[in-house]
Amino acid sequence: SFARDRSRRAADMRSLALGWAKIGEDDAGRRGTRSDNPSTAARLATAYPDRIAMARGAHGQYLLANGRAAMLDAADPLALAPFLVVAEVSGIAARARILLAVATNEAEVRAIATDRIEIAEDAAFDAASAAVRTRRTERLGAIVLRSETRPTRSGPDIAAVLARGIAALGIDRLPWSSAQRQLRTRIAFVRAAAKDPDAWPDLSDATLAATAAEWLAPFLGSATALADIKPDLLGTALDTLLPWSVRDSLGALAPTHFTAPTGHHHPIDYEGDGAPILPIRVQELFGLTVHPAIANGRLPLMLHLLSPAHRPIQITRDLPGFWAGSWADVRAEMRGRYPRHPWPEDPRSAPPTSRAKPRGT
Repeated sequence: SFARDRSRRAADMRSLALGWAKIGEDDAGRRGTRSDNPSTAARLATAYPDRIAMARGAHGQYLLANGRAAMLDAADPLALAPFLVVAEVSGIAARARILLAVATNEAEVRAIATDRIEIAEDAAFDAASAAVRTRRTERLGAIVLRSETRPTRSGPDIAAVLARGIAALGIDRLPWSSAQRQLRTRIAFVRAAAKDPDAWPDLSDATLAATAAEWLAPFLGSATALADIKPDLLGTALDTLLPWSVRDSLGALAPTHFTAPTGHHHPIDYEGDGAPILPIRVQELFGLTVHPAIANGRLPLMLHLLSPAHRPIQITRDLPGFWAGSWADVRAEMRGRYPRHPWPEDPRSAPPTSRAKPRGT
């Protein structure tokens, strides 16, 4: 222990510490905070403020305020002290050893170093809970005296942290509605087929993740967690990325539905494998000699041709080729299975229908 060490080296250090302490006491006295009987720890900390140390890990392991790690023999009585003020240390890095020190406690450390304790509240995104967590930390140099969770208060800074955190988790974690997913996918198809892709907004996961602080954060309001975000909020945020001119053009170039020759409207699937996909009963396409396409004819639909029972009979991106080729085989098989439905030899000249033939015909 530094206080009991009677060596010349310890005496010199005590003398130096007393000198520094006297200067500190005089300054404290001028400020009206003078202590009449400072402890050895207080005197030494005045001389070596960066050598206040806090125990960490196993007995004898300490972290100094200057960021240096040092250790005492675990059998040393001082190794049980929660705090030390170190007078002398030798060695470097993980092998640094404390040669002289005096024990102290947190209350005395706080009294000694009141004006050097920094208090901060930091918000960070917690991936496990997908929420922003706030911690209040009291720090003396490299030593964390206390760290505790605090309620997270919403605001622009918190919204930015939340947006960036969600982007790191993955934009697909957002609660997109089916309509919003389809909207993004439709725009992706139009961009891919457009002569000038940059004329259309890029709503890909990668781009939305990279720009989350710009398009998402301003609309997060009081949200502090992913669970607070609803599809309506996402819709409002997406609206800022889609001018009305884009929405109008999108309806023409990538419609949500295909109007069959029968006049019926059938939804187009923009998300399945091979999309865009149009599932439709084959009889509704009779009379059609051009393959259905979107994006001004540049992107053909993948037709899933269905039987009257809505079972798949053919998949094609070449309807005229199907009529001229394998239709004959399909017709031969389907006529016996569904005799009440029309199976003309030349579907290109037959009237489209969604109905069965009248009985007796």
